[in-house]
Amino acid sequence: MSKAVTVGVPKEQKTHEYRVGLLPVGVEELVRLGHRVLIEAGAGQGSGIADEEYSRHGAEIVSTAPEIWERADFIIKVKEPEESEWPLMRADQVILTFFHFAADERLTRAVMASGATAIAYETIRDSKGGLPLLTPMSEVAGRMSIQEGAKYLERPFEGRGILLGGVPGVLPAHVVILGGGVVGANAAKVAAGIGANVTILDVNLDRLRYLDDVMPRNVTTLFSDRHNLLDSLRDADLVIGAVLIPGAKAPRLVRREDLKVMRPGAVIIDVAIDQGGCIETSRPTTHHAPTFIVDDIVHYCVTNMPGAVGRTSTHALTNVTLPYILQIASKGLDLAVVDQPGLRQGINIRRGRVLNKAVAETFGLTGNG
Repeated sequence: MSKAVTVGVPKEQKTHEYRVGLLPVGVEELVRLGHRVLIEAGAGQGSGIADEEYSRHGAEIVSTAPEIWERADFIIKVKEPEESEWPLMRADQVILTFFHFAADERLTRAVMASGATAIAYETIRDSKGGLPLLTPMSEVAGRMSIQEGAKYLERPFEGRGILLGGVPGVLPAHVVILGGGVVGANAAKVAAGIGANVTILDVNLDRLRYLDDVMPRNVTTLFSDRHNLLDSLRDADLVIGAVLIPGAKAPRLVRREDLKVMRPGAVIIDVAIDQGGCIETSRPTTHHAPTFIVDDIVHYCVTNMPGAVGRTSTHALTNVTLPYILQIASKGLDLAVVDQPGLRQGINIRRGRVLNKAVAETFGLTGNG
């Protein structure tokens, strides 16, 4: 990638996706450094950002997505390219977005065939080994999971008809959270704040000790084994699937037969659906049709939960992505990964080769390229 590059921001194509990959301040910074920025008309509308705001800070507003893809060296998105965008990818392009390759073999092979370089937000590491670009969206999704779960527990949505926090003289709901990471901790905070009884299951005892220290007394921590999981499901009104193995498919913790022990009308929010889901009966849904029912259990499996709160999510995401964008645009990818070693782990596919071990193993591509 040359010193001065053309950065393209297409409008997101995923159903009810209201985020955008770059704020006007990002445009201003890139233009100040000598780069050209192309914004597809209407790309920021779902986040409350008018085309005029982008153009005022130096962006060129482009009317169609194909023109963005044709002219840009560096594509910045939020969600993985949709099938309609696959033919637009080029071998000399760098694409920075959430890819979640392990959940989609067709997307993986399409990017391989294009020769483009795919940098996945969700696998970039920081100096402490954390996931700095995934974290803010996990915070949003964790908090949203309780908001959505509370809604779908209502009878008009086929839920049990339970108020999450209860009222004096009536028990509150019991919320079971599978995974004590960023999603799980944020879900627990919100659920506990509303007044629900919360159980967090995890296999990491150090993490459970930490959560036990910082959470209020209506949050219980429990080691995640098969027996504890089943006991928790029996009492659950709301289950939050919050398991993450970076880059890899989520483990299926809840089996189809396990739904039989749950109360009819209980709700499952599978936040892990981006990585394939941690519930055997989960399948991807959209904000247009977010739920389905299996064995009397309501399943919510929207693959872009934070997209529904575009204003909040766009600002939270771009706060952490902009420094990486500026580094890649100005230094080129090869030099940027020297200065930011954790960025190298974000490169999932390059020149037809899968470089992320978890993705390669998922699809039997360990010897590719």
